Amino acid sequence: MQIRDALLPEFDQEMANTRKMLERVPDGKWGWKPHPKSFSMGDLAAHIMNLPGWMVDTIEKDSFDFAPVDGPKYVMPTAKSNKELLEKFDQFVAAARKALAGADNDHLMKPWSLKAGGNALFTMPRVVCIRGFVMNHAVHHRGQLSVYLRLNDIAVPGMYGPSADDPQMPM
Repeated sequence: MQIRDALLPEFDQEMANTRKMLERVPDGKWGWKPHPKSFSMGDLAAHIMNLPGWMVDTIEKDSFDFAPVDGPKYVMPTAKSNKELLEKFDQFVAAARKALAGADNDHLMKPWSLKAGGNALFTMPRVVCIRGFVMNHAVHHRGQLSVYLRLNDIAVPGMYGPSADDPQMPM
């Protein structure tokens, strides 16, 4: 069995759930923060938007240096509206799915490194990075976003079943 065949259904489910959460981010609340040290709602949503795109680099490159000594630092793509956020998210998801669908077991087991200034922060098999650094990372921040929505009295969509905001949820 190919690893991608096990990951693709999970990827599809998690990205569909993530999109449901991103759909709820209102344009008028992008600057809202629960705490001074926290992401703003717009920055958190943009970070989540970008995570599927990291899968493409993980599959197609041997490493990624977000602060290279001989070039510009990585700048996270942003969005100015919910419409733009969802359009970019959908593009990143489509590209990630295509990259994953084309990767075989041998390639997914090759090492990949995250670097800063040319120094490896970690090196692990691509498949481990895809699960932890991309997919689990997205789920983690999606959970944070659900709290942001709740604190702003915005209905939280169900992820693995109904949420307390779903009309069919018994109270």
